[in-house]
Amino acid sequence: METPKRRSWAEPYRMKMVELLKMTTREERLKALQDAGYNTFLLHADDVYIDLLTDSGTNAMSDRQWSAFMTGDEAYAGSKSYYILEETIQTHYGYKYVVPTHQGRAAENLISQILIKKGDIVPGNMYFTTTRLHQELAGGTFVDIIIDEAHDPTNEHPFKGNVDLDKLDAVVRQYGAEKIPYVCVATNVNMAGGQPVSMANLKALREYTHKHGIRIIHDMTRVAENAYFIQQRENGYQDKSIKEIVLEICSYTDGATMSAKKDALVNIGGFLAINDWDIFEEARNLVVVYEGLHTYGGMAGRDMEAVAVGIAESMDEHHQRARVGQVEYLGNRMIEFGIPIVKPIGGHGIFIDAKAFLPHLKQDLFPAQTLAAEIYLDSGVRTMERGIVSAGRKPNGENYYPNLELVRFTVPRRVYTQAHMDVIAESTAEVFEKRDRIKGLKMVYEPKYLRFFQARFEPL
Repeated sequence: METPKRRSWAEPYRMKMVELLKMTTREERLKALQDAGYNTFLLHADDVYIDLLTDSGTNAMSDRQWSAFMTGDEAYAGSKSYYILEETIQTHYGYKYVVPTHQGRAAENLISQILIKKGDIVPGNMYFTTTRLHQELAGGTFVDIIIDEAHDPTNEHPFKGNVDLDKLDAVVRQYGAEKIPYVCVATNVNMAGGQPVSMANLKALREYTHKHGIRIIHDMTRVAENAYFIQQRENGYQDKSIKEIVLEICSYTDGATMSAKKDALVNIGGFLAINDWDIFEEARNLVVVYEGLHTYGGMAGRDMEAVAVGIAESMDEHHQRARVGQVEYLGNRMIEFGIPIVKPIGGHGIFIDAKAFLPHLKQDLFPAQTLAAEIYLDSGVRTMERGIVSAGRKPNGENYYPNLELVRFTVPRRVYTQAHMDVIAESTAEVFEKRDRIKGLKMVYEPKYLRFFQARFEPL
């Protein structure tokens, strides 16, 4: 019997321009880390070799997107670029009305102010930092209704982003549907490790919320990646295109907030999309206060043009296969080295289980923050903490203690090669070998909001 030939995988693009990187010594990295208070967010980007801090706004734009920059209409009112963006969103996502914003959290601010009243309850499939803060500032309380499997890094449920309908029903029974302005559903749940939601779960959620008169607001920043997982993992979708799956996902929701800095492959931009005219009317009034006129809302015309092109490119089958495939490659290298990561491998990055990596460190010693610092010190690879620091404090001042204490290796789209992925995995393996000698950190400065961005630490 003839042995089948193995075929290598490669990126579906080629490079026209490169950015030269600064190579540093361990001594230089230690100085940079000390100056940054052991917070990778406070490192100077020039001191970073491979930057996996985030996939937000760090993607490489295509030649078509750069070309679109040149056709941007910078008119203050009625820019043609707005109408191109509006038509693209209506075509690919199906939402009726569009309010541009400078990025996703601005859209979160708008929808929170419009829909949430003091004392309201906002259920969602795991919190996200900025989303929950906007909900709290508007007077609401977030309640986690994600399935239990999402809180277990070793559980290999294929759709760990799913909503637990029994949990949602318990919230509705306790507070009443009238106290729930909407259910917040993220596609590809960031804090769970980039885990997708199934179409079956979305359909069931839509049926339940329709019965109770509750809206669904969609955090759709990585919706195309979620669609790829549905295509690969869910029965009945293998022969559907990513474009078709994305449109179906959106059809089960009433509106969406979007950070175009992820899926749409741009460096800045976002929007609020909604199907309800009254909400749209209020949003386009508020956006003038916080962002800009409703036909640009914080974005230049060239940015709106680039977002429109990026949305279309995010639906490309080859692009998504390569994008998620690169993350899978990195995850599998980590597994080969015995490094404990969140399983199954998610869409936009690898998430290391810092509790399992550093079991001798209690959560109050910030194991994920410590590990992110150690990896940078070893190789200049910048990652970020997604654990107790990111979780922040409850309104009463107590720390949240999330089950997941993770270090996120977020892979920007179309930026790095597989050789970079090898360097990242090998550096992490080096740190893993000396893990028993790693000590924790203490927090010496804590800002009032979203402390993970600016907090400072010192080694114990």
